[in-house]
Amino acid sequence: MNRLSSAVPAEQYLADSQVLFYLNDAVTQLLDHKEEYTQFGLVRYFAEYFSSVKNSNHVLFRELNYIRATQHNRASFIRVFWRCFRQIGKSGDLLSVPEYRSLLQLLCPDFPLEAVQSASRIVLADDASDGLMSFSDFIYSFQLQFCYQEFLDSIRVIYQDLLAGKSPNTVIVPTSSSVEQLVSVATEESDREEQQQQDAVDSSTLAECVDALCERFKHSYPSRMCLREVLEQTDKVSYYGFLQSLANHESINQTIGALPSKEELLIDPEMDQELDKLIAQISVSPGSNSSGSAIGGLKEVQRRASPRRNIHHRRKMEVESDGSTEETDSSEN
Repeated sequence: MNRLSSAVPAEQYLADSQVLFYLNDAVTQLLDHKEEYTQFGLVRYFAEYFSSVKNSNHVLFRELNYIRATQHNRASFIRVFWRCFRQIGKSGDLLSVPEYRSLLQLLCPDFPLEAVQSASRIVLADDASDGLMSFSDFIYSFQLQFCYQEFLDSIRVIYQDLLAGKSPNTVIVPTSSSVEQLVSVATEESDREEQQQQDAVDSSTLAECVDALCERFKHSYPSRMCLREVLEQTDKVSYYGFLQSLANHESINQTIGALPSKEELLIDPEMDQELDKLIAQISVSPGSNSSGSAIGGLKEVQRRASPRRNIHHRRKMEVESDGSTEETDSSEN
């Protein structure tokens, strides 16, 4: 059904598309930087803002609360992370949790360590503290954890209750306000939980609980068909074994829509052209520090995609360009 069809009530469309959230953020950004943006016109400002949202460039350098606010933002952040650091996968480097967090903080300065650790546990299970991960393994696990964090937290509670022998009917689904408390409790009991992850529960029982959870869950979650398909593959399943299967499920990856398939993960002709240009600039710059130039080049690529700084960045460049021209003319005279 066309979402602009008259059959869709206006209130439902606004809720589903979250237009009001983005409009509120656009107005907030405008008021915070009105002296810069109003010089270029309000129409142009709003056009560029919503164009950046459509093109998934709007999450660069934004705070974590904004990035996590909508599923579109979360998927956009995954895509930006992939495009910026895909070369790590091509080079075959294995990175640790702190190193992946450092990369994420280049895009979101307040990105938390806990989110990276949660993704690493899907890859490494009981060796998440100091293990090394390939880019491919990490990014698909990170995608699952970041896009469906609330759902996975609820699954973890169900899994722990089943391990403890509790009846599935007594499982309490955590609300959004209680998720942080659950995470805190889980952190305090990490030693006991790590031991529990070595065990497994009956897949059919977990499937029934997961299906009941989907009936009343208010946040986003993978399709029931994918969840059922994964749980039907084995009689017994562990929590991280279940998550590993979900992270590698191509249908879930396609539903999120942020990453290509694993076969095409390291292929991006457009970004390759950008990197070739940067390498060419570095190679023709005598006496330049190659490492520093590469970092500067990466930041320049990121700035081009930044929705918040498009107009402001161009204005700064124009001012700097004008000043440079004047200095050149005066020196020649």
